[in-house]
Amino acid sequence: MARRRPPRARIEPGFDETPSPGRRDDLSRQAAASSAAPRRQNRNHNQGRRRKTARRSGLSRLVRFATYWTVVIGIWGFIAVAGMFVWYGAKLPQSSNWQIPDRPPNVRIVSVDGDLVANRGLTGGETVSLDEMSPYIPMAVIAIEDRRFHSHFGIDPLGIARAMVSNIMAGRLVQGGSTLTQQLAKNLFLEPRRDLERKVQEAIIAVWLEHRFTKDEILELYLNRVYFGSGAYGVDAAARRYFSKSARDVNLAEAAMLAGLLKAPSALSPARNPKGAEERSQVVLHAMRRTGFVTDREMAAALSMEAKKAKHYWSGSQHYVADLVMKQLPGLIGEVRHDVIVDTTIDLDLQKKAGALVLGNIGDFGEKLNVSQGALVSIDGTGAIRAMVGGAEYAESQFNRAVDAKRQPGSAFKPLVYLAAMESGLNPDSVRVDRPVAIGAWKPENYDRKYRGPVTLSEALSLSLNTIAAQMISETGTDKVIGAAKRLGIGSKLARNASIALGTSEVSLLELTAAYAPFANGGYLAEPFVIKRVTTQDGEILYQRNPAAAAQVVDPVAVGMMNQMLERAVEEGTGKAARVKGWDVAGKTGTTQNFRDALFVGYTANLITGVWYGNDDGEPSKKVTGGGLPAKTFSAFMSKAHEGVPVADLPGFYLPKTVAVIPTPRPGRGIGGLLSPRRRSGTSIAANQGGRQPSVNSQVRKPLSNMDGAPRPGAGLEGASGSQKKRRNLIELLLGG
Repeated sequence: MARRRPPRARIEPGFDETPSPGRRDDLSRQAAASSAAPRRQNRNHNQGRRRKTARRSGLSRLVRFATYWTVVIGIWGFIAVAGMFVWYGAKLPQSSNWQIPDRPPNVRIVSVDGDLVANRGLTGGETVSLDEMSPYIPMAVIAIEDRRFHSHFGIDPLGIARAMVSNIMAGRLVQGGSTLTQQLAKNLFLEPRRDLERKVQEAIIAVWLEHRFTKDEILELYLNRVYFGSGAYGVDAAARRYFSKSARDVNLAEAAMLAGLLKAPSALSPARNPKGAEERSQVVLHAMRRTGFVTDREMAAALSMEAKKAKHYWSGSQHYVADLVMKQLPGLIGEVRHDVIVDTTIDLDLQKKAGALVLGNIGDFGEKLNVSQGALVSIDGTGAIRAMVGGAEYAESQFNRAVDAKRQPGSAFKPLVYLAAMESGLNPDSVRVDRPVAIGAWKPENYDRKYRGPVTLSEALSLSLNTIAAQMISETGTDKVIGAAKRLGIGSKLARNASIALGTSEVSLLELTAAYAPFANGGYLAEPFVIKRVTTQDGEILYQRNPAAAAQVVDPVAVGMMNQMLERAVEEGTGKAARVKGWDVAGKTGTTQNFRDALFVGYTANLITGVWYGNDDGEPSKKVTGGGLPAKTFSAFMSKAHEGVPVADLPGFYLPKTVAVIPTPRPGRGIGGLLSPRRRSGTSIAANQGGRQPSVNSQVRKPLSNMDGAPRPGAGLEGASGSQKKRRNLIELLLGG
């Protein structure tokens, strides 16, 4: 068994002792340990370097991996996009067959002086070239919609990327990346869908458009076709819709507002959302400044400038004329396939004056008189319509009361009854008795319910005596009255009864006014018309009015008689308010039962004008008569219409049978005064005797019961059985009875 070694005593190190052999071993180990420390540090450093290298190697591998797959995905993505373009592009027609579709045709309606009355068509405005329109419009549109328009090739990758980033950050669709060319492609060729197929096809067509047309041509096409809200397609329609002016005259503030509408035409329409439209226009102005289109001073001026918006859509009486033109146009040229220009007979100054008068009178007196609507039509001796107002405000009601409404004319129909009487052998100085009359159950009364005894027909018409009108139709017969009315242009159906003498059969204001025209033009038929000529924009004539010679429908002597009586009705009778200073005016008032309708139709040698006031629902007014508001409107309108026009006498002449010499003409009237129908009853014996003839009861009269279509009066009515003719005496013959 081995012997165990005794344990060695521990030796503490010291610096003052001589090392022993055992201590040398310890020091050797210490030295070895000291020399191993740098090696460990080097080893740790190398390990750190290896770790860093490994990390760099891993990042490099990651980059290489990402790059590889990015390229792979990009290649496959390109293939997918290309395939998608090929797939959706194959659904489009061959590009060789692509053509820009025609813009919906516009009808430019102009006045007799060439001024614009209105535009009609699906677009509501005409095509305006880029050079013609206000330069602010294209600048504003480019600044807010596509500021790189002049540099891209139809598609703007930067714009698409910017829109994607903005939409991702916002978490919703806040910006679009479509260029103006893409928007034009969508408007011209594609349906308004929001799907991938349409976007792809839109891009394809945009590139084709850029290849086919210049930038200016693309911009012009876009501005003339894009939708601006409220039914306005194209800048001209929008400018007229919102500012009542042409796109040629739009200022900077207005151009900014128009450009701002493109983001949301319906939502930002100034007609619906004026505040939103104004805010958006300010955004457009700042965009124009950033792109350098305007200076700071111009922008500041535009920001302080109010875009004067139109009060109403298509406001103004001239649009009643435009509607009538569009109603008649297809019958003249067929379907409208291209832009056309329609020359009308309208005097635009008179048209606006007429519209302002009717609207102003309704505004000033409508509530007080319980009148809500009015109408006016004015024609010349050829039938050319010079002004036509179909209602108080077109924006509120497009129904044309001058053409399409048929109402009772009241006493304004009496001149046609008296014309038939004149043609039957009577004259203005013939005398009849103003007395109670009964025709069956019908017992007409005068307006004031008074009776004047013997009166001349001239006096009876000027005072609008109903009893005398009833006697006239009794003597002449309904057939002659209706025949005279038809001959003068009344096309409406007239009832064959006694009451038509007082205007109970409904007619339009236009046809009634035209029926007075033969009295103003010497006896010739005047068929109303408004269209003179239709041409294309290139000047090709599609329609030219070449009327045949007008037929003479009234004898000149009868014209003179009617003018004498109707002139007296204005000078001394119910139409005094219709007088026009310096001019011979003739006319007749009309008031229907319970004051439902009030009319005045009158004329000079220059114009024939009819005016109506009332309510669409037939509600009675507050005692408005034809000699009131209608006659005053007539006077105001005709005074304006005759400013600067040489004075002319009414045609025809009438010399009372009791006058042996031609009366001395009035000063300043020349030879025309000798032929003037304006002969006061003061030149006749009947008038000198106060219009009362004691022998009038012996006048020969056709019994009322013999009138065509009239019921037989009851027993005891004077004339009921008096069919036997009585001999006339000399006085009766002289009086024209």
